[in-house]
Amino acid sequence: MRKVLLMGQSNVGKSAVFNRLTGAGVTESNYPGTTVDYFKSRMRIEGQDVDLIDVPGTFSLQPKDKAEEVTVKMLEEEKDALVVCVIDSSKVERGLYLALEIIEKGYPVVIDLNMWDVAKSGNVKIDSEKLEQILGVPVVTTVATQGEGIKDLVTRMKDAAPVQIEKIIDKISGDKGGAYS
Repeated sequence: MRKVLLMGQSNVGKSAVFNRLTGAGVTESNYPGTTVDYFKSRMRIEGQDVDLIDVPGTFSLQPKDKAEEVTVKMLEEEKDALVVCVIDSSKVERGLYLALEIIEKGYPVVIDLNMWDVAKSGNVKIDSEKLEQILGVPVVTTVATQGEGIKDLVTRMKDAAPVQIEKIIDKISGDKGGAYS
Protein backbone atom coordinates (compact mmCIF):
# COMPACT_ATOMS: atom_id res chain seq x y z
CA MET A 1 0.00 0.00 0.00
CA ARG A 2 1.75 3.11 -1.20
CA LYS A 3 -1.23 5.36 -1.94
CA VAL A 4 -4.55 5.76 -0.24
CA LEU A 5 -7.33 7.61 -2.03
CA LEU A 6 -10.11 9.09 0.07
CA MET A 7 -13.18 8.96 -2.16
CA GLY A 8 -16.81 9.80 -1.66
CA GLN A 9 -19.47 12.32 -2.39
CA SER A 10 -19.13 15.97 -1.45
CA ASN A 11 -19.93 16.85 2.16
CA VAL A 12 -19.41 13.37 3.64
CA GLY A 13 -16.41 14.40 5.74
CA LYS A 14 -13.53 13.29 3.49
CA SER A 15 -11.52 16.37 4.42
CA ALA A 16 -12.18 15.85 8.13
CA VAL A 17 -10.95 12.24 7.80
CA PHE A 18 -7.94 13.48 5.79
CA ASN A 19 -7.08 16.08 8.43
CA ARG A 20 -7.35 13.54 11.26
CA LEU A 21 -5.12 11.08 9.39
CA THR A 22 -2.45 13.56 8.36
CA GLY A 23 -2.39 16.37 10.88
CA ALA A 24 0.01 18.80 9.23
CA GLY A 25 2.03 18.91 6.03
CA VAL A 26 -0.88 19.12 3.63
CA THR A 27 -0.22 20.10 0.03
CA GLU A 28 -3.03 21.58 -2.05
CA SER A 29 -2.59 21.02 -5.78
CA ASN A 30 -4.43 21.44 -9.02
CA TYR A 31 -4.83 18.39 -11.18
CA PRO A 32 -2.67 18.96 -14.32
CA GLY A 33 -4.57 20.85 -16.99
CA THR A 34 -7.43 21.81 -14.65
CA THR A 35 -8.32 24.16 -11.83
CA VAL A 36 -9.71 21.29 -9.78
CA ASP A 37 -8.07 21.09 -6.36
CA TYR A 38 -7.11 18.01 -4.40
CA PHE A 39 -5.11 17.57 -1.22
CA LYS A 40 -2.15 15.28 -0.67
CA SER A 41 -0.03 14.44 2.34
CA ARG A 42 2.15 11.66 3.71
CA MET A 43 1.53 9.45 6.67
CA ARG A 44 3.07 6.30 8.12
CA ILE A 45 1.13 3.08 8.36
CA GLU A 46 2.89 0.14 9.97
CA GLY A 47 6.28 1.77 9.38
CA GLN A 48 5.64 2.46 5.70
CA ASP A 49 5.33 5.92 4.12
CA VAL A 50 1.99 6.28 2.38
CA ASP A 51 0.67 9.08 0.17
CA LEU A 52 -2.83 10.04 1.22
CA ILE A 53 -4.92 11.87 -1.36
CA ASP A 54 -8.24 13.60 -0.65
CA VAL A 55 -9.75 13.52 -4.13
CA PRO A 56 -12.62 15.75 -5.27
CA GLY A 57 -16.10 14.49 -4.42
CA THR A 58 -18.05 12.37 -6.89
CA PHE A 59 -21.38 10.61 -6.91
CA SER A 60 -20.34 7.86 -9.31
CA LEU A 61 -17.65 6.79 -11.74
CA GLN A 62 -19.71 8.26 -14.60
CA PRO A 63 -18.53 11.88 -14.31
CA LYS A 64 -20.95 14.75 -14.81
CA ASP A 65 -18.56 17.67 -14.29
CA LYS A 66 -14.86 18.55 -14.36
CA ALA A 67 -14.23 17.67 -10.70
CA GLU A 68 -15.80 14.24 -11.15
CA GLU A 69 -13.75 13.72 -14.32
CA VAL A 70 -10.58 14.44 -12.33
CA THR A 71 -11.66 12.03 -9.60
CA VAL A 72 -12.29 9.21 -12.06
CA LYS A 73 -8.99 9.91 -13.86
CA MET A 74 -7.07 9.88 -10.55
CA LEU A 75 -8.62 6.53 -9.67
CA GLU A 76 -7.75 5.09 -13.09
CA GLU A 77 -4.14 6.30 -12.80
CA GLU A 78 -3.66 4.75 -9.35
CA LYS A 79 -4.34 1.08 -10.09
CA ASP A 80 -2.41 -0.04 -6.99
CA ALA A 81 -4.08 2.36 -4.57
CA LEU A 82 -6.17 1.43 -1.58
CA VAL A 83 -9.48 3.30 -1.62
CA VAL A 84 -11.21 4.50 1.53
CA CYS A 85 -14.82 5.16 0.60
CA VAL A 86 -16.06 7.80 3.01
CA ILE A 87 -19.85 7.63 3.34
CA ASP A 88 -22.28 9.84 5.25
CA SER A 89 -23.80 7.28 7.63
CA SER A 90 -27.12 9.11 7.68
CA LYS A 91 -27.42 8.59 3.89
CA VAL A 92 -25.61 5.28 3.50
CA GLU A 93 -27.45 4.11 0.39
CA ARG A 94 -26.13 7.10 -1.59
CA GLY A 95 -22.51 6.31 -0.80
CA LEU A 96 -22.77 2.58 -1.31
CA TYR A 97 -23.41 3.04 -5.04
CA LEU A 98 -19.98 4.62 -5.51
CA ALA A 99 -18.34 2.11 -3.18
CA LEU A 100 -19.74 -0.79 -5.20
CA GLU A 101 -18.49 0.77 -8.44
CA ILE A 102 -14.99 1.02 -6.96
CA ILE A 103 -15.12 -2.54 -5.61
CA GLU A 104 -16.25 -3.71 -9.05
CA LYS A 105 -13.13 -2.10 -10.59
CA GLY A 106 -10.99 -4.40 -8.42
CA TYR A 107 -9.58 -1.94 -5.88
CA PRO A 108 -8.99 -2.89 -2.26
CA VAL A 109 -11.58 -0.88 -0.35
CA VAL A 110 -12.32 0.15 3.21
CA ILE A 111 -15.78 1.59 3.87
CA ASP A 112 -15.72 4.47 6.36
CA LEU A 113 -19.21 5.12 7.69
CA ASN A 114 -18.47 8.67 8.78
CA MET A 115 -20.84 11.01 10.61
CA TRP A 116 -21.89 8.04 12.73
CA ASP A 117 -23.19 10.46 15.38
CA VAL A 118 -25.54 12.08 12.85
CA ALA A 119 -26.92 8.69 11.83
CA LYS A 120 -27.50 7.69 15.46
CA SER A 121 -29.20 10.98 16.34
CA GLY A 122 -31.40 10.60 13.22
CA ASN A 123 -32.39 7.10 14.33
CA VAL A 124 -30.66 5.48 11.33
CA LYS A 125 -29.61 1.98 12.31
CA ILE A 126 -26.79 0.33 10.38
CA ASP A 127 -25.41 -3.09 11.15
CA SER A 128 -21.81 -2.36 10.15
CA GLU A 129 -20.72 -5.94 10.87
CA LYS A 130 -23.43 -7.33 8.58
CA LEU A 131 -22.50 -4.79 5.91
CA GLU A 132 -18.86 -5.92 6.18
CA GLN A 133 -19.93 -9.54 5.88
CA ILE A 134 -22.03 -8.84 2.77
CA LEU A 135 -19.46 -6.66 1.00
CA GLY A 136 -16.38 -8.62 2.05
CA VAL A 137 -14.47 -5.40 2.79
CA PRO A 138 -13.57 -3.76 6.11
CA VAL A 139 -16.27 -1.41 7.40
CA VAL A 140 -15.49 1.10 10.15
CA THR A 141 -17.55 3.79 11.83
CA THR A 142 -16.11 7.23 12.46
CA VAL A 143 -16.94 10.68 13.68
CA ALA A 144 -13.97 12.36 12.03
CA THR A 145 -14.68 15.79 13.49
CA GLN A 146 -14.19 14.25 16.95
CA GLY A 147 -11.45 11.78 15.98
CA GLU A 148 -13.65 8.80 16.86
CA GLY A 149 -12.82 5.62 14.97
CA ILE A 150 -9.78 7.04 13.15
CA LYS A 151 -7.34 4.59 14.75
CA ASP A 152 -9.64 1.73 13.78
CA LEU A 153 -9.73 3.06 10.21
CA VAL A 154 -5.93 3.00 9.99
CA THR A 155 -5.75 -0.46 11.55
CA ARG A 156 -8.33 -1.90 9.15
CA MET A 157 -6.52 -0.60 6.04
CA LYS A 158 -4.22 -3.62 6.17
CA ASP A 159 -7.29 -5.90 5.88
CA ALA A 160 -8.45 -4.42 2.58
CA ALA A 161 -8.25 -6.66 -0.48
CA PRO A 162 -10.01 -6.75 -3.83
CA VAL A 163 -13.39 -8.52 -3.83
CA GLN A 164 -15.19 -10.03 -6.78
CA ILE A 165 -18.52 -8.26 -7.25
CA GLU A 166 -20.14 -11.61 -8.06
CA LYS A 167 -19.48 -12.76 -4.49
CA ILE A 168 -21.34 -9.71 -3.17
CA ILE A 169 -24.25 -10.36 -5.52
CA ASP A 170 -24.42 -13.98 -4.34
CA LYS A 171 -24.48 -12.86 -0.70
CA ILE A 172 -27.17 -10.25 -1.37
CA SER A 173 -29.41 -12.62 -3.31
CA GLY A 174 -29.19 -15.15 -0.47
CA ASP A 175 -29.68 -12.51 2.27
CA LYS A 176 -33.22 -12.16 3.60
CA GLY A 177 -32.39 -9.40 6.09
CA GLY A 178 -30.77 -6.06 5.46
CA ALA A 179 -27.65 -4.41 6.80
CA TYR A 180 -29.50 -1.20 7.57
CA SER A 181 -33.05 -0.06 8.19
